[in-house]
Amino acid sequence: LGASSWTTFTQVLLPPLLPPLLTGTALAFSRALGEFGSIVIVSSNFPYKDLIAPVLIFQCLEQYDFVGATVIGTVLLLISLVMMVGVNWLQSYAQRFRK
Repeated sequence: LGASSWTTFTQVLLPPLLPPLLTGTALAFSRALGEFGSIVIVSSNFPYKDLIAPVLIFQCLEQYDFVGATVIGTVLLLISLVMMVGVNWLQSYAQRFRK
């Protein structure tokens, strides 16, 4: 009806797609954050070379560095909490948008 392609995209298509896209991104990030087994198996667990957080926690525990493992675990827990609150907020926003 006379609107440009960009206006149609930003005013019609993007608003209902934004909450599911952000929710999917947050859930994929959360899933990747906790990945442990495949990283250890595929990369052979080289010390200080494949340092993702779950592997770093495992290495700290192997070296009896319980304080370091606890700090890293707490940071991961806080990140996960923020992600879950964000996902819940996005879902409630999407419900209000649909009404």
